[in-house]
Amino acid sequence: MLTSGFNSLPTVLKALVIERVRTFSDFNAGSDPHDEHDFVSFELEAQQFFAKIDYYDRDCRFGAEDPSDPEQTIRVITIMLAHEY
Repeated sequence: MLTSGFNSLPTVLKALVIERVRTFSDFNAGSDPHDEHDFVSFELEAQQFFAKIDYYDRDCRFGAEDPSDPEQTIRVITIMLAHEY
Protein backbone atom coordinates (compact mmCIF):
# COMPACT_ATOMS: atom_id res chain seq x y z
CA MET A 1 0.00 0.00 0.00
CA LEU A 2 1.18 3.49 -0.78
CA THR A 3 -0.30 6.54 0.91
CA SER A 4 -1.60 9.46 -1.11
CA GLY A 5 1.24 11.70 0.09
CA PHE A 6 3.82 9.15 -0.94
CA ASN A 7 2.07 8.60 -4.26
CA SER A 8 2.26 12.33 -5.04
CA LEU A 9 6.08 12.24 -5.04
CA PRO A 10 8.10 12.18 -8.25
CA THR A 11 8.38 8.71 -9.79
CA VAL A 12 12.17 8.56 -9.41
CA LEU A 13 11.99 9.35 -5.68
CA LYS A 14 9.23 6.78 -5.14
CA ALA A 15 11.38 4.14 -6.83
CA LEU A 16 14.36 5.02 -4.61
CA VAL A 17 12.22 4.80 -1.46
CA ILE A 18 10.69 1.45 -2.47
CA GLU A 19 14.15 0.06 -3.14
CA ARG A 20 15.35 1.35 0.24
CA VAL A 21 12.42 -0.34 1.99
CA ARG A 22 13.01 -3.55 0.03
CA THR A 23 16.68 -3.73 1.04
CA PHE A 24 16.44 -2.20 4.55
CA SER A 25 18.44 -4.10 7.16
CA ASP A 26 19.43 -1.46 9.73
CA PHE A 27 17.27 -2.85 12.53
CA ASN A 28 18.57 -2.19 16.04
CA ALA A 29 17.39 -2.18 19.64
CA GLY A 30 16.40 1.48 19.43
CA SER A 31 14.31 1.24 16.28
CA ASP A 32 13.15 -2.37 16.65
CA PRO A 33 12.93 -3.12 20.40
CA HIS A 34 10.80 -6.26 19.94
CA ASP A 35 13.00 -7.66 17.13
CA GLU A 36 9.97 -7.96 14.83
CA HIS A 37 11.37 -6.10 11.78
CA ASP A 38 7.91 -4.73 10.97
CA PHE A 39 8.65 -0.99 11.01
CA VAL A 40 11.20 0.98 8.99
CA SER A 41 12.16 4.62 9.35
CA PHE A 42 14.73 6.49 7.25
CA GLU A 43 15.49 9.80 5.62
CA LEU A 44 16.04 10.27 1.91
CA GLU A 45 16.38 13.54 0.02
CA ALA A 46 15.60 15.53 3.18
CA GLN A 47 12.29 13.72 3.77
CA GLN A 48 11.44 11.20 6.49
CA PHE A 49 9.76 7.95 5.40
CA PHE A 50 8.09 5.13 7.29
CA ALA A 51 7.14 1.65 6.20
CA LYS A 52 5.14 -0.69 8.39
CA ILE A 53 3.83 -4.21 8.09
CA ASP A 54 0.40 -5.12 9.40
CA TYR A 55 -0.90 -8.67 9.77
CA TYR A 56 -4.47 -9.45 8.70
CA ASP A 57 -6.71 -12.50 8.51
CA ARG A 58 -7.10 -14.10 5.05
CA ASP A 59 -10.09 -11.84 4.27
CA CYS A 60 -8.17 -8.68 5.29
CA ARG A 61 -11.00 -7.77 7.66
CA PHE A 62 -9.40 -8.31 11.08
CA GLY A 63 -6.00 -8.65 12.66
CA ALA A 64 -4.36 -12.04 12.17
CA GLU A 65 -4.97 -14.49 14.97
CA ASP A 66 -1.45 -15.91 14.53
CA PRO A 67 0.74 -13.58 12.44
CA SER A 68 3.45 -16.23 12.20
CA ASP A 69 1.16 -18.66 10.34
CA PRO A 70 1.21 -17.90 6.58
CA GLU A 71 -1.82 -20.14 6.05
CA GLN A 72 -4.04 -17.72 7.97
CA THR A 73 -2.19 -14.41 7.59
CA ILE A 74 -1.92 -11.75 4.91
CA ARG A 75 0.92 -9.28 5.41
CA VAL A 76 0.42 -5.76 4.11
CA ILE A 77 3.25 -3.25 3.94
CA THR A 78 2.39 0.45 3.85
CA ILE A 79 4.94 3.02 2.71
CA MET A 80 4.29 6.61 3.73
CA LEU A 81 5.72 10.01 4.48
CA ALA A 82 6.45 10.19 8.21
CA HIS A 83 3.99 13.06 8.75
CA GLU A 84 1.16 10.85 7.40
CA TYR A 85 1.53 8.34 10.25
